[in-house]
Amino acid sequence: MQRTRYYYLIKIQYLGFRYSGWQIQPGQRTIEGMLTKTFNHVLPGKKFKLLSSGRTDAKVSALDGIFELFLENEPLADLDEFLKLFNRNLPPDIRAGEIIPTTKDFNIIHNSKSKEYVYLFSFGEKNHPFCAPFLYNVIDTLDISLMKEVAKLFVGTFNFMSYTARLKPNTQVIRTVDFCEIQNNTFISGNFFPSESYALVIRGQGFMRYQIRMIMGALIQVGKGDLTKADITDSLDPNKRVTLTFVAPGSGLLLNEVKID
Repeated sequence: MQRTRYYYLIKIQYLGFRYSGWQIQPGQRTIEGMLTKTFNHVLPGKKFKLLSSGRTDAKVSALDGIFELFLENEPLADLDEFLKLFNRNLPPDIRAGEIIPTTKDFNIIHNSKSKEYVYLFSFGEKNHPFCAPFLYNVIDTLDISLMKEVAKLFVGTFNFMSYTARLKPNTQVIRTVDFCEIQNNTFISGNFFPSESYALVIRGQGFMRYQIRMIMGALIQVGKGDLTKADITDSLDPNKRVTLTFVAPGSGLLLNEVKID
């Protein structure tokens, strides 16, 4: 008997602070694991599969995440009612915002045109503890002006082999960054936030594991005076073999926007 499959895009937001990333891992609480658990509850006995546009790391959040639901045999009868039911059963730190029918010709990975990530940070005095899920707090003084200048060096197509961990032989290290800029933080606010906080905004079609967090880490080292502008230029030259060691914590990073065809 031939199976019929139905396809849906679901937009979600989540606070990643208590999760070990997107992908299901044995013995760990993950976003995919929690979504799967919820689908099993609201769609009892149904066969389904989930596919994300990208896998976020531990503690990374999303304001505009998206994944694809493959559902076999029967379509969802009422999308609005299903969305209400789904949200009612999701934990409070995950929210489904929209569900859109699609077709088998759509590929959520290949059709993702651009992803924008934001890394939030502050420096100087120690932050209020409630900031921990959102802002990376650097106690040292940072040269923000120099960091803003150096951030622009990452725009373009480069070999980013120095900006990933546990490099595998088949990893595509040539990546294009379309936008990279440090701005004042206007993305998330709270009355417990410091008077000034900042955001690294970076945009491209795809990034390697830890790439953005290592870019942020390198910029923080530039701000501290531990790395120079020339060091960053050399790190993008595969012939220079620069080793970078600082990976900024995941809790400052959030997926801000995914653009798809």
